[in-house]
Parts: sequence; C-alpha cells; structure tokens
Amino acid sequence: MEATHFGVKQRLTAKITEMVRPDFFIDIQVNGAFQSFTHTHEFTEINYGTMMKDTFSYEAPFGIIGRVADKLFLENYMKKFIVSRSDELKILAELQMRDTV
Repeated sequence: MEATHFGVKQRLTAKITEMVRPDFFIDIQVNGAFQSFTHTHEFTEINYGTMMKDTFSYEAPFGIIGRVADKLFLENYMKKFIVSRSDELKILAELQMRDTV
C-alpha cells in the first residue's frame, strides 16, 4: 500500500495474520515506516447493516525521538487518519448498496 503522510510518500507492506470470516481480520506491518503496527478490523451485523470497528496499535520509529513525536502530534494524526479512512469506506459502501438496490 502507498500513502502520503506529512508530505512524504510511504510504502507499507502488511500481512494478514488472523481471519475469521466474516467477523474480523488482523493485519500487521511487515515493512513500513513504523517500528510496529497492528490493525484489527471487526465487523458486526446490526439491524440496519454492518458496523465496522478499527483498532490499531503502533510503535513509532526512531526510539525516543519517535516517542516524543508520537506525543506531540503523531497519535492525534493517526486517530484522525483512521476516522477519515473509515468515513470514506462508509460512503463507498453506502454508494455500493444504493447502486445494487
């Protein structure tokens, strides 16, 4: 996967390490900007559709400098990024449902 963060194009390789269809899957970074990154995607059927819950944990690179950067701005940036990405997925899923009905 490629993404641009803080003006820098980054490439991330992730591996799905666990999956129980259709309930959840977990991917971990095997190559990328973070020291470590684990992302859990959970899907729950609810009355009006599917609820998706994203949970992630990461360790910033560069030791103490990375930990300081995390507290100063990275943690907030990552939360906003995941929420933004989830909002975009919701829009795409709703458009797909509208087009198939």
